[in-house]
Amino acid sequence: MAETSIPVDLFNPGQVFACLGFLEAADVLCGDAEGGFDWSDESRVRFMLRADGNRSPFEVVLEFLAEAEIHRRAPIGYSEPLTKKKASSAKDHDEEDSGASQNLRLSESFPNREGDRMALPIRLESSQRHPIDLGHWADGSSRDEFKLYLGNRSAHSIACAMLRGTREKPKKNQRVGDIKTRGIAALWDQQQDELTAKPFDVLTLMGGSFNFDPRGAWTAIDAGYSPNQHKHGIAASPVVEILAAWGLEHARPDEYETRQVRYSVWSGLVPPILARPALAGASVAVPVRRFRFVLDLSGKNKVVTFAQEETSQ
Repeated sequence: MAETSIPVDLFNPGQVFACLGFLEAADVLCGDAEGGFDWSDESRVRFMLRADGNRSPFEVVLEFLAEAEIHRRAPIGYSEPLTKKKASSAKDHDEEDSGASQNLRLSESFPNREGDRMALPIRLESSQRHPIDLGHWADGSSRDEFKLYLGNRSAHSIACAMLRGTREKPKKNQRVGDIKTRGIAALWDQQQDELTAKPFDVLTLMGGSFNFDPRGAWTAIDAGYSPNQHKHGIAASPVVEILAAWGLEHARPDEYETRQVRYSVWSGLVPPILARPALAGASVAVPVRRFRFVLDLSGKNKVVTFAQEETSQ
């Protein structure tokens, strides 16, 4: 067994969701994973993770994400909808790969009644691992899908940006455009040690996101300013974004009122089957701390904001 820990901000909901994502991923990729939070030193809160093998489970998960191929998953019988002529500006449409249809993986098992092009689940494939399907935003069950992104962005394009980064439109005599934003693959190649030790603290300009990391969120201030219009980049963590999505695959925070959300963190190591209800606030016979935050609005999108702790009555 290998056990290690990383720093975490309990007031950043996306980081907490991503901790559950690390636990879920380590359970699949390493086996017999357990995880939990240590807040014995409030100035140095850690998320602990233990799993089979002799490598750091954080390292195993990040390496998988850096190397995985990204595909879309759809139900058998799904066909691509006809789309309007693409706008000339890249910001006006969803930037799917030119061979998007080749990235489609049809499946007899699908979470919703039909496939929505902008909300198809994604499949992460590696030659060394079993394929991983992620798609809480397409959940057709009675659970809240907790889908925060809207507009001309698909889950596939967001995942590609988080894992592979984005590039500018190729200039004359260029086959590939200049790097615009870095994803986990580039961060793994350039900052592997730092990324493994402090995965949530390695920030980069974002090329679209699932809106989980409040450090990369912005909302209108009615002052005539928009980061998009002025082409100003906003830094956040692609690790938080993709692993928060993984963490919510089998769990949800508690949205108890309109855009009012609660989540809990737990003390000590527990397996995923207990961590999932613990996140939602259920009692799992270990000490917990409860937090709440507001889902703010940024245009059509919902964005996670920093949380405040709920005091015991």
